[in-house]
Amino acid sequence: MTDNYYRQARFLTSAAKLSQCPPDEGYEVAFAGRSNAGKSSAINVICDHRGLAKTSKTPGRTQLINFFALDDERRLVDLPGYGYARVSVSIKKDWQGNLANYLEKRQCLKGLVLMMDVRHPLKDFDVQMLEWAAHIHLPVHILLTKADKLKRGAASASYQKVRKALEDMQGEFSVQLFSSLKKTGVEEAHHKLNQWLNREKP
Repeated sequence: MTDNYYRQARFLTSAAKLSQCPPDEGYEVAFAGRSNAGKSSAINVICDHRGLAKTSKTPGRTQLINFFALDDERRLVDLPGYGYARVSVSIKKDWQGNLANYLEKRQCLKGLVLMMDVRHPLKDFDVQMLEWAAHIHLPVHILLTKADKLKRGAASASYQKVRKALEDMQGEFSVQLFSSLKKTGVEEAHHKLNQWLNREKP
């Protein structure tokens, strides 16, 4: 069931670099993941708002940092997808540099939701992101997306594998199964967002 609060999400602004971001105050939670992990679809389902984050049949279209306001203090942030987009090396370096600046320097950032395809979790870029988040003491909640693509036993096995791997890594990590198509795992995702956004559930 969707928490009505997240239906309030509205596009605020896009930023190509840190200096273009909204004032660094309040609470933000960022969403990241490989470009084919279903990030935009997950954001739309979490907010029960089909057209909020732009989805595309061509992965890697999110090239800017996109901000969505929930209220005057709280924002969700859609970060550029990584590890897939067919763009030039120089553009990719720019994205990665801007991503690094945002994650390292944004004081109001309270947590990172990291998307991984449940069928292909913990790819090199995912592990790098987790290690980096641990280094900068940023908590991460993993959504194992597209859980509907696997039978329940296989999805559960993937979840357990990721959970075990996280236990061997230094960092504040949590993980859950998620399906945008079936809208499963939305309530659990809301619970984590509520914690990070310093928001009591109504």
